[in-house]
Amino acid sequence: MRLEGKHIILGVTGSIAAYKAAYLLRGLVKEGADVQVVMTPAAKEFITPVTMSALSGRPVISEFFAANDGTWHSHVDLGQWADLMLVAPITAATIAKMATGVCDNMLITTYLSAKCPVMIAPAMDLDMFCHPSTLKNMDTLRTYGNIILEPGEGELASGLHGKGRMQEPEQIVEEVIAFFNSKKKLLNKKVLVTAGPTYEKIDPVRFIGNYSSGKMGFAIAEELASQGADVVLVTGPVRLMTNHPNITRVDVESALEMLNVSKAEFPNTDAAIMCAAVADYRPATQADQKIKRVEKDLSIQLEATDDIAACLGTMKKEGQLLVGFALETQNEMNNAVAKLQKKNLDFIVLNSLQDKGAGFGVDTNKITILSKDNKAQKFELKQKTEVAADLVGKIVEEFAKM
Repeated sequence: MRLEGKHIILGVTGSIAAYKAAYLLRGLVKEGADVQVVMTPAAKEFITPVTMSALSGRPVISEFFAANDGTWHSHVDLGQWADLMLVAPITAATIAKMATGVCDNMLITTYLSAKCPVMIAPAMDLDMFCHPSTLKNMDTLRTYGNIILEPGEGELASGLHGKGRMQEPEQIVEEVIAFFNSKKKLLNKKVLVTAGPTYEKIDPVRFIGNYSSGKMGFAIAEELASQGADVVLVTGPVRLMTNHPNITRVDVESALEMLNVSKAEFPNTDAAIMCAAVADYRPATQADQKIKRVEKDLSIQLEATDDIAACLGTMKKEGQLLVGFALETQNEMNNAVAKLQKKNLDFIVLNSLQDKGAGFGVDTNKITILSKDNKAQKFELKQKTEVAADLVGKIVEEFAKM
């Protein structure tokens, strides 16, 4: 579904083409959009709110107050909720009101409050569309940044033939999808992300691991996907779920399993972000049965695991980005720079357990991005979702330089 997670206000005005709004609404919903319909009073003469409510799964908003209980419909909240406001069909009268700010109904007050882009699909008779006042008003809306879906030519309700037919619902849905795709800065990119801890077995019931929750890696994967990337998320044992359909999740347990999947996926990707907290050591041997407690100390011989980021660094080709993470407790900058150089990374994300609110198990993080050109970019303590946005923004910048 190409509009998964998008919030869209569908405005409907009093045009004979209002019946097409039902097909348009159905198309938007089928593509995964969450749609709130706002109708002008005149629109209800052409198509019923019951129809639109049934198709959207939401009560239609038309008046400032609900007739049954007096509930106030906040145009401000609605304007902040939406990712796009689409008015289809829109009449010459509503175009004029939008251009001049005459907010005498719920649709116009919502428009004036909207923080999101606005798209309109005119539908009217030929002479009305070609009238200088309508053309001037549409030019005014263009200067406001509104997107106008030019009507097509054909037979009109008046019997005349010419320009004024609203674009067909299927066309408008594709225009909406194209609009959102144009905002995705990583469209057609494929990115590998590792997340979470690894568990290295001692015996069937015990393991060597760490406190990583996977929250940072999952937030990065979701942000990458929201920017249009196809994401392969290789995750150790965590209690998190993915949401975006562009994320392909691969669950692993050990460092060796994560290494093998990462090596297989990396050659086909544009970038890899090594966010997992991979165990540096594993037991040299693993007991087949549970080790019984004895009245003496127990020693476990450990061997080093493979460094996944360093391994991918040797495989990296021109045009690929490789990003590492460094969680440090002392000599943070020096240790991070050493890892950056040793592993052939393009940049490394440093976070320190010395910073309160950063590290494992929490929803916040405080990072410094160190580039191979010796530049350091420091960020304040933020939610991990915001940190993910900062990191993905850095990746977009790096791709732009290529």
